Amino acid sequence: MANSKRVLFQKRRLRVRNKLRKVNAGRVRLSVHRSNKNISVQLIDDVAGKTLAAASSLEPSLGVVGKNNVEAAAKVGAAIAERAKAAGVEEAYFDRGGFLFHGKVKALADAAREGGLKI
Repeated sequence: MANSKRVLFQKRRLRVRNKLRKVNAGRVRLSVHRSNKNISVQLIDDVAGKTLAAASSLEPSLGVVGKNNVEAAAKVGAAIAERAKAAGVEEAYFDRGGFLFHGKVKALADAAREGGLKI
């Protein structure tokens, strides 16, 4: 029987996350979530179990509320890079979840790199 899109997405997400955890033990995780209407990102310390910083396209201060395009993703990426510096984080590993590294997810990662965050 064919798997649903949701099941395939969850399998892909777990596969990506487990591979990254093996290679990047002890580093901070930059986790991305993309929906049809918004994009959000968090810096997570898995050892302590805490979120160090977060940014989302829902924040009015970024000026992209209600937009979900490559430009909005780039602004969110720049914002998380700035907040990472404020939190004292210089490098993190990029957890794209089950999303393909293309389009909005790629724009977010590139903007975070340009902002000084090592991914």
